[in-house]
Amino acid sequence: MSLLSLLSHWQSDGSIAENIAAWQILPPRQAQMEPIPGDLHPFLKTALLERGISSLYTHQAEAWRVAQSSEHVAVVTGTASGKTLCFNLPVLDHLLSNSQGRALYLYPTKALAQDQLSVVHDLLTTFHKALPDKGILQSSAPGTVKPGIYDGDTPTSQRQSIRNNARLIITNPDMLHTGILPHHTVWSEFFRNLRYVVIDEMHTYRGVFGSHFANVLRRLRRITAFYNAHPQFILTSATIANPQQLAEKLVEEPVHIIDQDGSRRGEKHFLVYNPPVVDRELGIRKSLTQECVRLATDLVTSDVQTILFGRTRRTIEVILRYLKTESGDNNSEIIRGYRSGYLAAHRREIEQGLRSGKVRAVVATSALELGVDIGQMEAAVLAGYPGTIASTWQQAGRAGRGEVPALSVLVTSANPLDQFLAHHPEYFFKRAPEQALINPDNPLILLGHLRCAAFELPFQKTTEGALFGNLPPELVQQYLDFLQQQGVLHQSAGRYFWMSDQYPAQGISLRSAGGENVVLQTCTEGRSQTIGIVDLPSATWFTHPGAVYLHEGVSYIVESLDLENHLAQLSPL
Repeated sequence: MSLLSLLSHWQSDGSIAENIAAWQILPPRQAQMEPIPGDLHPFLKTALLERGISSLYTHQAEAWRVAQSSEHVAVVTGTASGKTLCFNLPVLDHLLSNSQGRALYLYPTKALAQDQLSVVHDLLTTFHKALPDKGILQSSAPGTVKPGIYDGDTPTSQRQSIRNNARLIITNPDMLHTGILPHHTVWSEFFRNLRYVVIDEMHTYRGVFGSHFANVLRRLRRITAFYNAHPQFILTSATIANPQQLAEKLVEEPVHIIDQDGSRRGEKHFLVYNPPVVDRELGIRKSLTQECVRLATDLVTSDVQTILFGRTRRTIEVILRYLKTESGDNNSEIIRGYRSGYLAAHRREIEQGLRSGKVRAVVATSALELGVDIGQMEAAVLAGYPGTIASTWQQAGRAGRGEVPALSVLVTSANPLDQFLAHHPEYFFKRAPEQALINPDNPLILLGHLRCAAFELPFQKTTEGALFGNLPPELVQQYLDFLQQQGVLHQSAGRYFWMSDQYPAQGISLRSAGGENVVLQTCTEGRSQTIGIVDLPSATWFTHPGAVYLHEGVSYIVESLDLENHLAQLSPL
């Protein structure tokens, strides 16, 4: 059964139709195209043609023109609108044309970094096959593009080679903060030739995390200025209410905004589904979990590839278990889970299964809300309101690519906010997404990053305001004097030098979550196997001895928890 046939069936099925609080149909949109730029590097042009791309969406072409004019640019268009090409074209064009050129890609998650590395490798492989005699991928070729991921998962044995040889570094804010900027002297060649800095998923940098990240970018610009480099920033974002304000607060320079989406879009059905009442006197409705499983089962049995978003890890595992039972899939091949705590190789396997179509349904947390390539999803089911209009549209946008019809269903819970949306859906459909707000000048956040900056380079007494977020010199002076009084800075000849034995970046977490994990191991037939991880603060809650732990819909009993050695032993039930 096709998606449209299933929707027709739902309309005629009273047990479903009577619970649909709203049914919005977003009309299809034709693509707006422009020719491939004539000044694009011929190798890239060949690669695009080999991949069947003979023209660009208008927002992609505009991004190319703005990038060539050396302006900072932010592309704010819908999910699956081809934003990746907006920065890959100017970046790869520069790296192919300049043998010393460097670029830095910043992603909020490791999964997105892995995804982007695959995209770049695919482009390289395409024109390598198309031009086998050009030696594009040979190390001796002057235009060689050498991408590499440098993050916490990068083996120590490979890090020096990546530092010395990679011309396109893909990393995350945390590694830039603790592992790159404090050691900029071993990155001197990279920073000296840094031309582009790409910030993907800009909308994730809000609140405390965004305020910390803005200060990390201040430190990055200060170090590149030390090496006489002035990189150009290219940012991408999902739809938010204040993209220009956020972009300019992050990079602290004027940013050209591109928000006219030229990509094609098929017909999109958006349903708000309110579970039926089972006790009218008490106002009790049917379980959110049961109704999500019911709708998702219809989609899976109709062979509609589906993603189901849940709010918590435990909700994900419960829904996954029920969905497998209802769909008759107990071999973990067609229906999968996806959340933090799964091993990296496990997540890559699931992502590949989604792209190939082997996995027909995935139950996920917001870990898949961001732009990881998961292929041609046809339907998205949201188990409860995600909390913001922006996140709702982002999750709903994971379904639908190209001109194929798509479906998104928001299944409301008994939560008062969810019930408000079920009874007043116009509030959701007519309201703009929220603003993304940051305050990089918050005294506690700013002081911590001034410590880090002083460790990286001595502060000049009179000129540092312009090099650190254009802060007023007198304000910077007050902070420096305070740090001098604390004994971590020493003033000499108009410069402030770091004097403490401490490594300040290690004491500042950009995120609220800690970095340590507990490894989860099972032992069957005398063989130990690692099945996942859980962050240390959550370990005593999720994996205390005697707890039942759900993983990919399978139940385990926790036999022991060793916090000192960060190890939990589990047995299948």
